[in-house]
Amino acid sequence: MPRAAEFRCRVLHGATPAGERFLAALLDRHRDADPRVEEAARAIVADVRARGDVALAELTRRFDGVRLSPARFAVPRAARRRALAGLPAALRGALERAHTQIAAFHARQMPGDDLYAARPGALLGQRVRAIDAVGLYVPGGRARYPSSVLMNAVPAKIAGVPRIVMVTPPGPAGVVAPEVLAAAEIAGVDEVWRVGGAQAIAALAYGTKTIRAVDKIVGPGNAYVTAAKRIVYGRVGIDGPAGPSEVVVIADRDASPASVAADLIAQAEHDPDALALAFVVGAALAKAVAREVERRAAAAPRRAIVCEALAARGAVVSVASLEEALERAHRFAPEHLVVAVSDPLAVLPQVGAAGSIFLGHDSPVTLGDYFAGPNHVLPTGGAARFTSGLGVWDFVTISSVTLYDRAALAREADDVCAFAAAEGLHAHGEAVRARLGTTAPRKRKDRR
Repeated sequence: MPRAAEFRCRVLHGATPAGERFLAALLDRHRDADPRVEEAARAIVADVRARGDVALAELTRRFDGVRLSPARFAVPRAARRRALAGLPAALRGALERAHTQIAAFHARQMPGDDLYAARPGALLGQRVRAIDAVGLYVPGGRARYPSSVLMNAVPAKIAGVPRIVMVTPPGPAGVVAPEVLAAAEIAGVDEVWRVGGAQAIAALAYGTKTIRAVDKIVGPGNAYVTAAKRIVYGRVGIDGPAGPSEVVVIADRDASPASVAADLIAQAEHDPDALALAFVVGAALAKAVAREVERRAAAAPRRAIVCEALAARGAVVSVASLEEALERAHRFAPEHLVVAVSDPLAVLPQVGAAGSIFLGHDSPVTLGDYFAGPNHVLPTGGAARFTSGLGVWDFVTISSVTLYDRAALAREADDVCAFAAAEGLHAHGEAVRARLGTTAPRKRKDRR
């Protein structure tokens, strides 16, 4: 990859063969699990399942360099309260205001019980029930992600989950970042455990003497965490695998080159594998955006990561029209989609698949990362074609409800028994006839 000082932003014209080949290669960005990572994660999961806390302690020492006895896995509630009390006032205020806004947004998602009179004597509907226990994986170690705590915990709390369990890797000396602990306290997390990696996923799925199992695991992690979540799926639910961060920006001729470039840089600094594309109406604007990307990349504190990401999976693409930009963005179904146009609400009905949509010239993705309210745990790798970001719906189950009286059952018995006979499941028909006091198929009346 080129050194940061030599980086040149790729400018493409979508109609050219070279441009189409590059974009086609990026479209096929779903990655199968690395077999070596999968094998290692499977061994870790099996070890924790077999040896429980002993394996957790050994693996924490091996991978995190921290010696913790099972008695010290838990972060006491008092430590979380001290972390919150010790935060700088500005950061505490920002976390509390973000919590309020995230909670307000997710409260609108909450489904409710509903029964309706479908036909005379027949009530149909649904019952909504919170999952009993969920596990939240929060990346940690040397990193700090209080925003991930809020984004995972708040919808679970809104859903009414009675037991919310957080796991996060211990930092040096076994300490968890105070910002993370403070966010857990603000969000109402019930348990915090300083264990991470694939071993933490195994503990949540199968339980140990110290850590009780949960019913579902959510939250992003590294490749080993993602592999472990795949392995335990079926024993527990998961939210889905997370991949490298992505942004696609759609820009009309009124867009600011500086704003478009800043959005691309902001996603590229996440990860060398991040995807950052802009579909820009007009060649002149595309060149202006590219120049701004180069200037900002050279000055970025994480410029090595930025330049590596943009060199591999970044481009500014000149397109002929806003319609073309929208169509191309839909094909990518990106994690984040910025629609930087002058009349965004008029364009919204034409916007296709995306994890989260940011409308207008003044709605950067950073708002969604931390503060606006929508969740930042989003589908990547094109998965927005068929799934959604994390929400309250991930923390509830919905059971259908059926209540018939005898008259309603009698009216529909012939049709039900006809299905049972056609499928050769005669006991199914008997379950209807037994309630009506009949032992043989009833003759159908001509309803014409």
